[in-house]
Amino acid sequence: MLEQNKPLVSLIIPVKNEGIHIQNTIKSAFQVKSTYLFEIVVVDDGSIDGCCDFLTPYVGSTKLKLIKSKGVGAAKARNIGAENSLGKFLIFCDAHVFFEDFWMERLLKPIQEGLADGTTPGIADITRPQYPGYGQTLNEYFGVVWQMEKNKLLPTAVLPAGCYAVSRDVFFDIGGFDNGFQVWGHEDVEISIKMWLFGYTCYVQPAVKILHVFRTSTPYPVTVKHVFYNMLRTAYNHFNEERIDKCRKLIGYPNISKIETSVLSSGALEQRKQYFSRRKYDDDWYMKKFGIPF
Repeated sequence: MLEQNKPLVSLIIPVKNEGIHIQNTIKSAFQVKSTYLFEIVVVDDGSIDGCCDFLTPYVGSTKLKLIKSKGVGAAKARNIGAENSLGKFLIFCDAHVFFEDFWMERLLKPIQEGLADGTTPGIADITRPQYPGYGQTLNEYFGVVWQMEKNKLLPTAVLPAGCYAVSRDVFFDIGGFDNGFQVWGHEDVEISIKMWLFGYTCYVQPAVKILHVFRTSTPYPVTVKHVFYNMLRTAYNHFNEERIDKCRKLIGYPNISKIETSVLSSGALEQRKQYFSRRKYDDDWYMKKFGIPF
């Protein structure tokens, strides 16, 4: 039996200059049906558009928390949300999504039954709701590719951060998202690889579908250097030397020298040693399992 007023689920939403989208997302979360006691933890990561001002009256509420951070980036903002949450299960969502009735129950069922450690639903563009993607894999350029037409619980190489569920114990056991990441890019790829290599499992739950507002640009500055930095940091976290070199070549001259120096000066080698010492599988196993040509 749940402790009174203690949520079973924490819905964690990082926000930066989301405009009306964050209001729509929170409204949807509270309007759809659920049997679960849950809280929403909003991490406002330095928004300058006042998008979270409407939450001020709710500060101190047991149902909704507003945490302020100062431009720490998507990965660390999610970790801050988790650290300030109470739920036994954590669901990370973008600030521009819409939910359906009993979505949390269905999304968490495989985790509660011991069939998966992390799950993701079908995610569809709000303008094309009939065509959801079901998890992601990676291509020869280390780019994400959506998987289509799934009709049963299946393993997935990548749990998209747009909606990703995990037990609290597993999330903190793996160390959460990489706190060393910059701004945006690859944080969901990195944490998915980490889960698999540490012996945990990631699955698509196609019995759930959420709608996502896919945008052509971000409402805050993201440069290719940020994305390349995160990609190379992911490689140093988990890959052999051959794959690290593939990432170097994808970045190319003249960016690679400064980016690699920055990655290495941020403690990447120490973290690599720590990760390699506790992983159950290596990156060759991961690539082979999902048929990834990288």
